[in-house]
Amino acid sequence: SSPHLVQVRERIRINGQPISKDLFNKYFWLVYNRLEETKDLVHTSMPAYFRFLTIMAFHVFLEEKVDLAVVEVGIGGAYDCTNIIRAPVVCGVSALGIDHTSILGDTMEKIAWQKGGIFKPGVPAFTVSQPERPLEVLRERAQERKCPLYLCPELDQFEEGCQALELGLAGAHQRSNAALALQLARTWLQCRGCQGLGELKEVPPSTELAGRPVPLAPTFRPTDAMIQGLRDTEWLGRTQVLSHGPVTWYLDGAHTTSSIQACVRWFRQAALNQDKLHDGSEVRVLLFNATGDRDTAALLKLLLPCHFDYAVFCPNFTEVSVANNADQQNFNVTLENALTRCLENQRTWTRLLEEKGGQDPWLPAPLRVGGLLQPTPARGSLLLVPPAPRPLNSPALVFPCLAQALRWVAQGRDPHLAAPATSGAHAHPAASSGAVLLREAAAVRVLVTGSLHLVGGALRLLDPALSQ
Repeated sequence: SSPHLVQVRERIRINGQPISKDLFNKYFWLVYNRLEETKDLVHTSMPAYFRFLTIMAFHVFLEEKVDLAVVEVGIGGAYDCTNIIRAPVVCGVSALGIDHTSILGDTMEKIAWQKGGIFKPGVPAFTVSQPERPLEVLRERAQERKCPLYLCPELDQFEEGCQALELGLAGAHQRSNAALALQLARTWLQCRGCQGLGELKEVPPSTELAGRPVPLAPTFRPTDAMIQGLRDTEWLGRTQVLSHGPVTWYLDGAHTTSSIQACVRWFRQAALNQDKLHDGSEVRVLLFNATGDRDTAALLKLLLPCHFDYAVFCPNFTEVSVANNADQQNFNVTLENALTRCLENQRTWTRLLEEKGGQDPWLPAPLRVGGLLQPTPARGSLLLVPPAPRPLNSPALVFPCLAQALRWVAQGRDPHLAAPATSGAHAHPAASSGAVLLREAAAVRVLVTGSLHLVGGALRLLDPALSQ
């Protein structure tokens, strides 16, 4: 699976656990050296990062003799390097969303075409409820590739006549994922000779499939192991809650329009069950970053209804210097480019608050859009805030790295984080923005979202055990 959150070993797991450092080291160099020895003189470059790790994962699974490999596509499907498997047991396509548009196309139909590229002749494939036209594209792709495609029934239909299925992952959208997981698991079990799990009906010949709805897969009574699997599933960085005293961190790697909408529904249910008190006893903070070609303005607009007191923007770097943190390093993005993106997000948030009508107590007049950059090169520290009527209480701030952003939000109240420096590290007086409110609030609720890499960097700092 990809990307990893804290350590690259998370991408290659056996029995749910990331492979050990020793195994990773052994297979990395074995694969690297073999590729180095056998590359031809014309194409002398080594495989790119994701492609190399995909080759390495396949090698690990073969050498460790796993019974079943679950392989997540990197981007799209048709041209993804994971798509070299000629005869998988089963394929699945989860809910489609707009993402990676520069690679996959800018419409759901184009993206559906790419996703359908993983279908294989005679290999059953499953998908979940999709908008009508993208579903038609998936059906056409299945017809082209002589692949029997089925639609997963809703999870509710698996509960008829048995207990309600409890999910370990929060969020209504996970019910769709769980329904898909049940069908994929059922197909594998039937290949192993298990009976009584509902037989797939014959799909009409490809000539008759056009114009017909995708046939519905049968429901079945989930086994005890399936019920336990759904209940015990954990996935770091997805609807994850960390309670650290008065500061509660809500982490979700949502980074598309549909996933941010799901994130907002989850956050409002998990953290905002009651109306916000205006006596300062509860402070809400958004920590956000987005990468790639994503429409950050559209994502930020969806987050407005959570009524955050502060929005904090920072790059995905855990520290300003990432020299000692290779797993979190992105060699394709410079700190300057990342900070420029954060400044744009800050201006967007300020504009969205203006358009909203200044409902926040410290926005009596529209803010002037513009950034104030106060570097202190000797300490490698920056703080950026927009000029505002009350500059010591700005609702939007930019920090140069996650460590500084998290320390500012926690104000020394999270035992896992050091208190922010009171002098030197933040030379500009606006560093005290909101500090009193954050220090005195009975509850500080922080939503970290917009990027899986951002969530991974936050987890590295908030849960040091993950780095072991």
